[in-house]
Amino acid sequence: MNKVFPKKWLGQHFLTDTGAAERITLLLPPDVKNVLEIGPGTGVLTQHLLNRNINLKLIEIDGESVSYLKNTFPQAQNLIIEADFLKTDLNGLFTENYTIIGNFPYNISSQILFRMLEYKYKITGLTGMFQKEVAERICAGKGNKSYGILSVLIQAFYNTELIFSLTPEAFSPPPKVNSAVIRLTRKDNYTINCDERTFFRLVKKAFNQRRKKLRNALHEYRFSENAPAVFFQKRAEELSVDDFITLTNALVKE
Repeated sequence: MNKVFPKKWLGQHFLTDTGAAERITLLLPPDVKNVLEIGPGTGVLTQHLLNRNINLKLIEIDGESVSYLKNTFPQAQNLIIEADFLKTDLNGLFTENYTIIGNFPYNISSQILFRMLEYKYKITGLTGMFQKEVAERICAGKGNKSYGILSVLIQAFYNTELIFSLTPEAFSPPPKVNSAVIRLTRKDNYTINCDERTFFRLVKKAFNQRRKKLRNALHEYRFSENAPAVFFQKRAEELSVDDFITLTNALVKE
């Protein structure tokens, strides 16, 4: 098979800028051992990863891409897992911690991040391509109009960096949006000082009505007297990760 045809239903936009591809792979930490590439497609990142001394695995849902990769990169024959990343048991991929890399399909990029959070005890980082708007949202700080649910939940456990942007011409077919590469690095202490499930629910609830002040957005919740009163005069986008942790710990009853 000499060619892979991009499939709209899979959100495939193959990166064709080889310089950008190499730059992305060079963002991996030099001491990284285990790497999972999500959606390798035509292997534009894979070709660089195969030259590194790492334990590499590739997960690809598209059978056409799998055939192409096996024919083009014989050394990758036994590294490819033909499966849906969102439905795969990520515990069974590596015995030790690992990092993720990829030119991620934009239609499932947020789902990839939420899945990463489920396995944060094994996933030490992520380097990859996102729709620029989503990348900015992930890396935004409080008070920024892009700051939202993804910002808080990711930044609670990972340090975020927006590295560089790309125009649609770097892809085939060109997407209708600009793209950006980000790098996430798990914090040394990646546990939070509150009940994690409650924290997730509270953050989502606060931002689901982001135009409202928190006294209205969270009116169905009961908080102790320890909850800083000033928080309830603010909107969700004005609270930091630590503020949301404080608020979670002050919760009496949902």
